[in-house]
Amino acid sequence: MRHARRRVVRRVTQLAAVGGLLLGGTMVTSAVASEPPDPSVGVPYSAKPGTGMGTDLVSRLGTSRTAGSWVDSSGRPVVAVTDEKAAAEVKRAGAQAKMVAHSMSDLKSATSTLRSAPRVSGTSWSLDYQSNQVVVRGDSTVSSSDWSRMTEVADGIGGFVRMERTEGTFTTRINGAEPILSTAGRCSAGFNVTDGTTDYILTAGHCGPDGSVWFSDDRGRDQVGTSLKGSFPGDDYSLVKYDSGRAGKGAEVVAVGEGEGVRITGVADAEVGEKIFRSGSTSGLREGEVTALNATVNYPEGTVTGLIETNVCAEPGDSGGPMFADGIALGVTSGGSGDCAAGGTTFFQPVTKALTELGVKLIVAKQAGGAAPAPSASGAASPGSSAPVTGEDVSGLLTRITDPRNVGPGLLVIAGSLLALVATRWIRSEQDRKAYRQYYSATWG
Repeated sequence: MRHARRRVVRRVTQLAAVGGLLLGGTMVTSAVASEPPDPSVGVPYSAKPGTGMGTDLVSRLGTSRTAGSWVDSSGRPVVAVTDEKAAAEVKRAGAQAKMVAHSMSDLKSATSTLRSAPRVSGTSWSLDYQSNQVVVRGDSTVSSSDWSRMTEVADGIGGFVRMERTEGTFTTRINGAEPILSTAGRCSAGFNVTDGTTDYILTAGHCGPDGSVWFSDDRGRDQVGTSLKGSFPGDDYSLVKYDSGRAGKGAEVVAVGEGEGVRITGVADAEVGEKIFRSGSTSGLREGEVTALNATVNYPEGTVTGLIETNVCAEPGDSGGPMFADGIALGVTSGGSGDCAAGGTTFFQPVTKALTELGVKLIVAKQAGGAAPAPSASGAASPGSSAPVTGEDVSGLLTRITDPRNVGPGLLVIAGSLLALVATRWIRSEQDRKAYRQYYSATWG
């Protein structure tokens, strides 16, 4: 009976160990298989512009009953409304309503009046949804007389126009993130896009006129492509056509410094209050928040409208670089004031409008089984580059397998199961030796 029980215990232990090996192997396989898939290189993929609940409510209720929306610190959508009925509808939808005195129609009418006034270089205005005001800013280059004249225009509109002086100057941030260089200057690649036949770099329009030839080195040996379809002023976007016609592997990745990159999985419109990141070669990866939309900036070179206003810093050398949030493309750097020591305001050209006007689609990470790829990845990649994110060679595979964050639990299960099998074998051998000795000891002299 005792031997039968031992056999049962051994058999159960062996079965458990084998089951552990199978489970651990499945865990490792799943971890490796769950690695972000290859990008849709050269394949047009366009995510539908994302609209949050607040944006949908504003669109449904109309500009006379609302005055924009934003995301509060807890991530909850807030909608500015002008009547109780609209407020009730917002609350029923699950968002927060804030009663305001001026509708979106009022705010836009104010900006139209400002735009019709004589142009003053070094000024900007934007719609501050949270304060229900139009904010007019003047940099250090605006003279006292020009500022007084603009203040008179603002006073004529009403008390919801706020006048502010700002340090620094509103300039286009020419030079660049991961650099592309031409006789027009030094700029930055933003995102890779395609028309289904040819791939391009989406960058800022002020970087150079159509026909500008771009290089990736300062000696003009490594030609990247040629500018075309630019729009500046008015807008601030352009395309750089790859000489090879293809962006190559890693086309869905933008650089964030130190050999790291972020996988871009879609495109959307920015929301006020949204946390964002911007990448550039001068100041690296920086984070901030969207503070206003539909901003107008009067650069020395001309006026640009429809920009995204943020409090993220930028410096000369960051122009054209990508702005994104959670792997979603939002904008390319246009210009601003200040620097990353004192802070300042930075404006971005919305990606959604640029894609629509240019007739191209964003190249993003391939969707696998309906699940979005991981938002970040390692590797030497630059905005608009064709560098691979990670190689699919043996060393890359081994790196993933030995990464405890990905497959550590599975490897632990396998190791424990192997130890259990070895221990079971050793115990069985010891028991057999003892049984042998007990059986034959009676015949030993």
